[in-house]
Amino acid sequence: MATPFDEGGVIDLDGAARLARALVEAGNEGLVVTGSTGEAPTLNDGERLELWRTVASAVTVPVLAGSTSNDTAHSVELTAAASRTGVAGILAVTPYYNRPHQAGLLAHFSAVAGATPLPVVLYDIPVRTGRKVASSTILQLAREVPNVLGLKDAAGDAAATARLLAEAPSGFDCYSGDDALTLALCAVGAGGLIGVASHWAAPELSAMLSAFFSGDLARALEVQRVLQESFAFETGDEAPNPLPTKAMLRVMGLPAGQCRLPLGRAPEGLEQRAKAVLAELEAWRDAQGERDVQDPRA
Repeated sequence: MATPFDEGGVIDLDGAARLARALVEAGNEGLVVTGSTGEAPTLNDGERLELWRTVASAVTVPVLAGSTSNDTAHSVELTAAASRTGVAGILAVTPYYNRPHQAGLLAHFSAVAGATPLPVVLYDIPVRTGRKVASSTILQLAREVPNVLGLKDAAGDAAATARLLAEAPSGFDCYSGDDALTLALCAVGAGGLIGVASHWAAPELSAMLSAFFSGDLARALEVQRVLQESFAFETGDEAPNPLPTKAMLRVMGLPAGQCRLPLGRAPEGLEQRAKAVLAELEAWRDAQGERDVQDPRA
């Protein structure tokens, strides 16, 4: 979930509650607060705590708190505090910039999990952190740390994910952390998506996953093709995530504001592109409605 700011860059807590409810109404079955899309590195501890309390009390779906950083001691302290805010679980990202070895990663994640009674979902996103969490490290955590129960997988290697899930203990869940690879990861055992385009395309993502898990691969691929423009829009060199997400939210009339530095304000033309992406989705939705009227079985 994006973090809304006002024009002065101050967190808009009322807007965060409204955005959270809108995302749930659109079909999202859970929310991650203060993750990558939530601009977590620009938030201080007090802001994070306020966001967790606000969003957890605004919705009835599970809320995961992104409560870690590249400092293990700080991550432990903040995770313990997050556990008292009403959230349902913790999203623990790989320490960034430090680029620790695997033994360091094992110790870091173990310390974070030890600071909370809540379920912990590991977040492996080497393009942002500079370090891949090895499958052997993930498996050791899943087998030895009782509350490490899942993985948000944004490593971009479906073959490695397949091998990992073949060896993972029962009850360990994997979620795609890369919208465009969701079907590929579900095909090898992932159970869903922690997404970005779900800010504006939750009905389509839900339809794609429902079709896949019900065995209608043709329908799942049809919806995926419709979502390609959304996947291409959500991040890029000229407008990294969450700049596009916030542009889309502004177009939709939902709380967003601009990003804090170092991302800063949206580049020129981004909102126009957001309007085009949204128009394409809305045209497809209208076409689906017409098809359903013509064929009640659709």
